Amino acid sequence: MEHQEILPGTSRSEELWSIDAEEAKSMTGTTGTLENQPTTLTALDRCDRCGAQAYVRAALPSGVLLFCNHHARQVEDSLRPKTVEWIDESDRLVTAR
Repeated sequence: MEHQEILPGTSRSEELWSIDAEEAKSMTGTTGTLENQPTTLTALDRCDRCGAQAYVRAALPSGVLLFCNHHARQVEDSLRPKTVEWIDESDRLVTAR
């Protein structure tokens, strides 16, 4: 699958939100072994879809993808079963009162 850059504020059709292994390789995810990955996400970790602060890290056999809470929820059903590790720190988000 050809890599297409996604700019903030743009959207893709719903069928493309279902990520398979080949598409996961083409995303801008961080690569490396799980041993080298930090255990906590920081403000410097950015969503691979839109560039917002990442709260979810999906470790796949081919590498690691980072997602903001919004995009993590969009891909969770299709991507989570394929992960080696799914770290969700979205509980750090404060809800509006």
